[in-house]
Amino acid sequence: MPKMTALEVRNAKPGRHTVGEGLYLLVKPSGARSWVLRIQHMGKRRDIGIGSVNLAPKSETDKEATERLSIMEMNCLRLEEAKEKARALRKLGKAGRDPVAERDKQKVRIPTFAEAMKDAHDELGKGWAPKHAAAFLASLEAHIVPRIGTARIDTVDEAMVRDALAPIWSEKPAMARKLRVRIGQVLGYAKTRKWRSTGLDAKEMRRGLAKQGRGGNFAAMPYRDVPAFMAAQQALPATVGRLALLFTILTAARSGEVRAATWEQIDMDAKTWTRPAAIMKMKVQHVVALNEAALAILERAKPYSNGKGLIFPGAKPGAQMSDMTLTKVLRDAGEGCTVHGFRSSFRDWAAELMPSMPAMVAEMALAHSVGTATERAYLRTDLRDMRRLLMQAWGEFLEGEGAKVLALKSRDASAA
Repeated sequence: MPKMTALEVRNAKPGRHTVGEGLYLLVKPSGARSWVLRIQHMGKRRDIGIGSVNLAPKSETDKEATERLSIMEMNCLRLEEAKEKARALRKLGKAGRDPVAERDKQKVRIPTFAEAMKDAHDELGKGWAPKHAAAFLASLEAHIVPRIGTARIDTVDEAMVRDALAPIWSEKPAMARKLRVRIGQVLGYAKTRKWRSTGLDAKEMRRGLAKQGRGGNFAAMPYRDVPAFMAAQQALPATVGRLALLFTILTAARSGEVRAATWEQIDMDAKTWTRPAAIMKMKVQHVVALNEAALAILERAKPYSNGKGLIFPGAKPGAQMSDMTLTKVLRDAGEGCTVHGFRSSFRDWAAELMPSMPAMVAEMALAHSVGTATERAYLRTDLRDMRRLLMQAWGEFLEGEGAKVLALKSRDASAA
């Protein structure tokens, strides 16, 4: 049986050379080398290309690749690897299976980071909220793809990620941290697809980057300053953005919940705002007890939509208001806090000025998940009556009616 050595493979002249057992080395005039297997299948002779010739010396990297990929997935083969793949295909052919179909079924094309990112987004995004899915893709395309988007996903290492994050690591720390997590999600997805064998070391990714400040919380206005801010805003001409911000503060809601609020969710007689699961962060329906100040804001907002559809509509008919609309009201007032920070103002106020109220009531008012799984299983009430008292006190505090707040606190304390 004719045999061929690795040296002969390297020095072979243009033409077709027999290796043995139906395996041939094909050398083109250009010097390009490939492996061809001749096989009998279904009574017909077929020549099947099984990959190009690998002439490079074997290294640790090649060893890792060999361990990571099956022989069918390898397309650049040394002599012994080509023989192994040829034997496997011959065995499949003798078993009545199509060798070409089997070869192509297990081929793996390693995508670039940008391609893997889009695949990860399409698959993982099925379980995400649309806003999160859009932010995932937009942030990576803006900050990471321009730097490592063309790199094959299996070559992305800690140094590449670190260098991609460096430009915004100190300037936009919150975004940088989110991007680091999102890159990890892309690499984790790539591992499940066998495009790479490992994840990345988080410590190595941070090596060489400046230490970030602790931060992380939304900038909040001290609760004692909120009544003055509210009074100043109430004195200004009404705009849909200003009314939306006031309503957000009075209900301690998230801005996205307010921007998605519709008149159909409001019951003015019951003084409730029933927020559907679709607009809630926890994806659970939540009923807000509306205080008198919030109800007054709703009355002022009716002309913007004739009491139908979105309560605080955006500039385009039927479209939600932009998140930046509420932020602009704060910026125009010269405030450096965030819209979300008013939820913290509310929580601080409840802790300091409403000590007779159980902490769970304030947490429920914020639509937070409270207690352990067991406690939640046994708690069958949403504490709406207590929340109504708390939210009414919050509205009165914001309107500067301190006497009523103190009277309410005394009543709660005596009832406790």
